Parts: sequence; structure tokens; C-alpha cells
Amino acid sequence: MSHLPDPRARDVAAEGGQGAPRLAASQPAAPQPAAPQPAAPEPAAPQAEGMKTTEAVAPAHTDWLHHRLTLRAAPDALAAFRAVARGAGIIPWRLDLDRLEEDWFLRLVAPATAQAQRLSAAGARILAAQLREAVGRRHAIAVSAVGISQACPFDLHALVPVPDEILFLGPDDPRALTWLWEHWGTTAALRHVAETTPEKDRLASGTMVLSFWSADWTPWRALMRLAEQWPAVRFDIRPDYGCA
Repeated sequence: MSHLPDPRARDVAAEGGQGAPRLAASQPAAPQPAAPQPAAPEPAAPQAEGMKTTEAVAPAHTDWLHHRLTLRAAPDALAAFRAVARGAGIIPWRLDLDRLEEDWFLRLVAPATAQAQRLSAAGARILAAQLREAVGRRHAIAVSAVGISQACPFDLHALVPVPDEILFLGPDDPRALTWLWEHWGTTAALRHVAETTPEKDRLASGTMVLSFWSADWTPWRALMRLAEQWPAVRFDIRPDYGCA
């Protein structure tokens, strides 16, 4: 059975303790006419609601949190999990390069800050096209490793895959971020994932130790799902808030 702290849990003070006022018995008051009920608030527009959700689960400035994950199981069960957990460590998003190029062009030709140097329209168009080519080439190389590379010992996309219909939305779409939050508990692929189990203990020992950085949150939803799928494996996650 897994031992995962519930990040939603919080301490609640007991009600009715010492110092709580006691209500004196009294005769019931005559019933008063019911006050008119206020009108029900208008439901938020889907776009605004989506924006609030995105801001809540994926703040504008990402705070990368360091974690130490320890897995314990019989050597055979742990070896089976280790084989499934390996992957490229990449989310193979489908990038809309046309939109990205246009966004870069607009930012270059009309920078947000007055101090920034303004480019001519022709210069901004050339630089935006160069950025598109560089980003597209690098992204294609990274995505080609998915399903082939096993460089990452704990790949969330290999363990809890992102569906194709979500991948087509792109990494900045509020619906994609909401899916990651609901299924992983964090909104980006883990970074700097490394197995720190001593080499001599990796095969014979029933322990696997991992370290990684996650975006803003502990990937607790993914761990809860894995604990259900792998009941023979015990997951112990420890965030390290002091690691810089």
C-alpha cells in the first residue's frame, strides 16, 4: 500500500473546545417573514473560468520543486516497474509553428516595454522566421526520441500518457494544462530526473530512489494512480523545499 501525503489535507481546529460560548436556553422567537432571496449569480463565462483554472494550476512564473521519490517492492516487481517507467522524459506536443512565428513577429515589431529596441517590420519578420526554424528543428529532434529513448528513469508520459487529442492542443492551451493537473498533479514534464540508487543495489535490492524537479506542484495525482496500478510497489515522495 502506498504512503502518499494528501496535498489537499489541512489541519482543522476542533469545534466546541474550551472557551467556546454556550448558548442559553430561551423561548423561540415569533417567526419572521422570509427575506427575499438574492438573485442567483450569473455563471462565469467558460473562457474566464478556464483562465482562472490555468492561473491556479500553472502560475505565470514556474516554481520548480525538488523531490526525492523512494520505491520499495520485491525485486521482481520493482524490475517490472523500472522497465515500464523508462522513457524519453518528453511530452510530444504538436506545436503550431505558424502561430508562434506570428506571435514572435508581433513582439519584435512592437515590444511591450518602451526601453526595448524596436525592429523594422522586415527585420522582425526575418528574425521570427529564424526562430520558427530553430524551434521547429529542436522540437522535432526531441519528439523523435519518444518511444525510443529510455534516458529518463521516471517518465510521466510513459506511465500516464497524454492523449493525442490533448497533445494537439499544445502546451499553453488551458485545456491541456487542466488535463495535466487532473491526471499528473503538475503541468509540465519532470526535469533532471535521475536514479540515485547505488549501482550495486539496483538489481538485488527492493529499493529504487529517484530525484527530480517538478513544476509548481508535487505530481501527486500521477503517484496516486500508479499506486493503484502497482499495488505491490510502495511509493514514498518527499519534497525538498531547501534544495536550491
